[in-house]
Amino acid sequence: MAYAEEDRNSYEVYQETADWLRARTVQRPKTAIICGTGLGGLADLLDNKIVFPYEDIPHFPRSTVVGHAGRLVFGDLNGQPCVCMQGRFHYYEGHSVSTVTFPIRVFFILGVEILIVTNAAGGLNPHFQVGDIMLIRDHISTFGLGGQNPLRGPNDERFGVRFPSMSDAYEQDLLGLAMESAQELGFLNFIREGVYCLVAGPCYETIAESRMLQALGADAVGMSTVPEVIVARHCGLRVLGISLITNKVVMSYNSQEKASHEEVLRASVVRAEDLQKLVTHLLGKLGESTKAL
Repeated sequence: MAYAEEDRNSYEVYQETADWLRARTVQRPKTAIICGTGLGGLADLLDNKIVFPYEDIPHFPRSTVVGHAGRLVFGDLNGQPCVCMQGRFHYYEGHSVSTVTFPIRVFFILGVEILIVTNAAGGLNPHFQVGDIMLIRDHISTFGLGGQNPLRGPNDERFGVRFPSMSDAYEQDLLGLAMESAQELGFLNFIREGVYCLVAGPCYETIAESRMLQALGADAVGMSTVPEVIVARHCGLRVLGISLITNKVVMSYNSQEKASHEEVLRASVVRAEDLQKLVTHLLGKLGESTKAL
């Protein structure tokens, strides 16, 4: 069925997509994982996989960026039922901000309770190194502050309240479990915590912009994640955000370094396996905490 643009993001459209997926898999995931640039290998670790290319899913957007496979993968990770997005959608691809976040509301209708969102990011904090993994404690949205918020427009109370709080966007309990997982895996020497800043892209930041973001308190910068987090929290999902630092942001006019997508993809390969181990271990701890309730 074709929908006008103003109807495409109605509850009924999300419901159609969720029903289509529910009819084709027995999996009922409680955790959704968004795999950022170069991090799609996490979905390959799932057991009992059922894979849906984005183009086959009714109303689902398409991913066009190198490093994003464009598949929705259902399965079990460390014994926990999950759904993984191998590739996400970005505003700079030409999508509306509501289209970028379309899968989150589908996950909510499917019964997902936890969103783990990963990304590749540039390091603004001078103490960060390429290959560090940053657990996101908070975010700054230059995008949202400029009026591009995924909740803009009529509010549907079936998803959430009109004015949701974002002071607790990243859940402390999940951050604690992630840090425990890192400690148990021996990863603490490259685990960081910090503030993620969203910019629209697709060009990388100027030196003046990077200095401004650093002065605002941002530790890492990227072109994704925040819209999905906002919609997830609007729906009441618990959220954990993880950034893989794939490049150090250029902060000096005397530097000969330049950010590039190829550099991001190369760096993501180096630490991707450790990030996969971290998320897998965390899923096991989530399963243990659920059994304890």
